[in-house]
Amino acid sequence: MTPGSSRNGFMSDINVTPFVDVMLVLLIIFMVTAPLMMQGVSVSLPEATAKPLTSEKEHLLITIDTNQRIFINDVEVTLDFLQEKLSRILGGRVDREVYLKADKDISYGTVVRVMSEIKGAGVEKLGMVTIPVSDEKKDRT
Repeated sequence: MTPGSSRNGFMSDINVTPFVDVMLVLLIIFMVTAPLMMQGVSVSLPEATAKPLTSEKEHLLITIDTNQRIFINDVEVTLDFLQEKLSRILGGRVDREVYLKADKDISYGTVVRVMSEIKGAGVEKLGMVTIPVSDEKKDRT
């Protein structure tokens, strides 16, 4: 049997085309679905008439949801360990700026306790996240 003949010989080359096709399809599927998997904590924010602030960098976000659960970005923490975790996170940062996003149905006392823990962690600037008041509500007042 000669090396170039195809009679009664086995082909020893691996056909990688189907493998590459499957991998490209999987890559496209993951690229499309990855942004959809990013979810935040859903809260109903209070409304305010102040103009929104613009920011170029991403800040640390503390969220209190309707069930009074506390989150640092998307990670749930208890009120007892909030100050400790924040001080660890902020330990290596130059800017000690945090934004608080609380559901509008949360009691004032809960928000004040969380703010106290945040300030106790050494936060220099604490911003409140709200949504702008709609034009219809402005006209009624």
